[in-house]
Amino acid sequence: MSTMDEMNSVFRQEAEELLNEIEETILELEDDPHDREAVNRLFRAVHTIKGSGAMFGYNSLVDFTHHLETVLDRLRDGEIDVTKELIDIILSSRDHIKTLLDHDEAKGPADSEEGKRLVAFLSSYLSESALDSFETEPDIYEDIEENGEETTYRIRFIPGKNIFQNGTDPFYLLEEISSLGHCMITSMVDHIPLLNDLDPEECYISWDMILTTDKSYDIIKDVFIFVEDDCELVIEEIDTDNFSDDSPGNKKIGEILVERHDLSIDAVNEALGDQKRLGEILVDHKLVDKDKVKSALTEQNYIKEINEKRNEETKASTLRVASEKLDTLVALVGELVTVQARLAEHPSLKGDSDLTSISEEVGRLTDELRDNTMSIRMLPIGTTFSKFKRLVRDLSNKLGKKILLVTEGGETELDKTVIEKLNDPLVHIIRNSIDHGIEDPEKRLAAGKPEQGRVLLSASHSGGNVLIKITDDGAGLNPEKILAKAVDKGIVPTDADLSEKEIAALIFEPGFSTAGSITDISGRGVGMDVVRRSIESLRGTIDIDNRVNEGMTIKIKLPLTLAIIDGLVVDVCSEYFILPVSAIEECVELTHQEASLARKRNIIDFRGNVIPYLSLREIFDLDDDYPEIEKVIIADINGEAVGFGVDNLIGQNQVVIKTMGKLYKNLKGFSGATILGDGTIALILDIAQLIPSSN
Repeated sequence: MSTMDEMNSVFRQEAEELLNEIEETILELEDDPHDREAVNRLFRAVHTIKGSGAMFGYNSLVDFTHHLETVLDRLRDGEIDVTKELIDIILSSRDHIKTLLDHDEAKGPADSEEGKRLVAFLSSYLSESALDSFETEPDIYEDIEENGEETTYRIRFIPGKNIFQNGTDPFYLLEEISSLGHCMITSMVDHIPLLNDLDPEECYISWDMILTTDKSYDIIKDVFIFVEDDCELVIEEIDTDNFSDDSPGNKKIGEILVERHDLSIDAVNEALGDQKRLGEILVDHKLVDKDKVKSALTEQNYIKEINEKRNEETKASTLRVASEKLDTLVALVGELVTVQARLAEHPSLKGDSDLTSISEEVGRLTDELRDNTMSIRMLPIGTTFSKFKRLVRDLSNKLGKKILLVTEGGETELDKTVIEKLNDPLVHIIRNSIDHGIEDPEKRLAAGKPEQGRVLLSASHSGGNVLIKITDDGAGLNPEKILAKAVDKGIVPTDADLSEKEIAALIFEPGFSTAGSITDISGRGVGMDVVRRSIESLRGTIDIDNRVNEGMTIKIKLPLTLAIIDGLVVDVCSEYFILPVSAIEECVELTHQEASLARKRNIIDFRGNVIPYLSLREIFDLDDDYPEIEKVIIADINGEAVGFGVDNLIGQNQVVIKTMGKLYKNLKGFSGATILGDGTIALILDIAQLIPSSN
């Protein structure tokens, strides 16, 4: 991939992030139409996409974005108000920008029908003077914000040598600055090397500019927004009061050179030959002690060093890394964890204190590396939550309902792989809550509820897992209707005696739907069964808490990461299995007689309560030579305790999860495999799936 292709890819990634920010900001603005900062943030994001798009040749995107930017500028100036219609148009414009971004300009102009329709809507918000500016091709470098009075600025722009390699052409920046007002530009060419030493991919020229404009300081700075981290940029307002030739206060050439930082005061003083440093003057006049001057200079230099260091740290605080590289790093760390476990159990370590010490040190460093690597993959789930505000808004408008989405715990962190795969299940659940759960405003008022429905999306840590809840205050599930539908579809027999919780779980069955008619939102019987399979593929569980006429809560419990887990290694008939520690409550023992009785009844008495009991020997059809003392692992599955019988408990290990081959892809009861320290392969159990597989 060429450098330009790489930079184009970076632009597209940044544009995607800006589009997400635009969507979030628009929805914030709809909630609070008087939020001026949201308006400014929205304008800056659109302006950034336009300016960057121009550099990479996205002409259709730039032309359309210019119309939207002009409308936002009128909004920013208070000339138009935030209305629902305007919010709808801006959201549609955001979607159209996404379409233009995905379009390949090399294949010709994009389909302009939607663009023309939106431009017509946007034009209705423009003044006559603004509309006149669109009669000709729009100037993509024109900016709108004005101060009312003209101000003169001194601008020094020294681009980094690699600015060309980053896909930036300084000519466009100079052209944009020139369009802001009366401008004089001076090129600095002193650093251009001889031809033999010249690298055509490096920039050796810098520019000084004098600009008189009615635009604000922020607008001038925004011109350099894409290169401000890779250049030296100084923008200073010039005091023009003393610029008259006949004024006695006219600035001397030395003062101008000093202000422009081209010449130090010391150098000027040395040239003049009649001026001392301020500290020396103060000491000579006995206004301050020499030591105090020295102390002040020490403090000055110290603060300067601290600020320089802080600025460098700020510039290097973030780094964009391709997700593939991160996945490779995690895989390598996983292999290292496995090798370290083998090293720790190597027979040659026994009796050799030096090797044992080295092994322990390697183990400690491996643990730190593993924890740090896994933390890099952790992202706040709020980035996913924020996407659903648009979904709720569009669906509630389409269905004629008033719904408020509330999010909590957005700072809760989860593995990026889990977050990526969690989006679709959450979309299905929220769509169902809005379509099936939340009633129409009239029905809500008749039931004594607020006219506006409420959907709560929350996340929190629960042990080694993340618990996500989707709660609505709608009508909840109708058990009688669900049971009747399940009987009608043959999912359950007519005489089935099910609890309310079991009836609610029927909505996860394939092909099940209670919708009276098929729409583009629901009614085809797909969705919730896909949700369950998706959650289970993430080694998670899903549960329903239903309250008839009050609402419903769907709980999703997910592991923090899919790469490494804390596991309890158990032995069953000389075969090793691993159960996730996060699901284990405690371990108990049964005598041979007690275990035999438990296997016949499939239940045990645990602390005065009768709970289900399953023997792993029977589940996997292993040898029936049971031990005299059987260990029982009490696990929490969807809020209920279940006992699993094993032969021996080997110990707790952090294990790297290896995916199983295609041949075992659909095998239930297993979530993967791992390699133990002695090289033995152990299967990782999905204990939630073991219960139906044993029936």
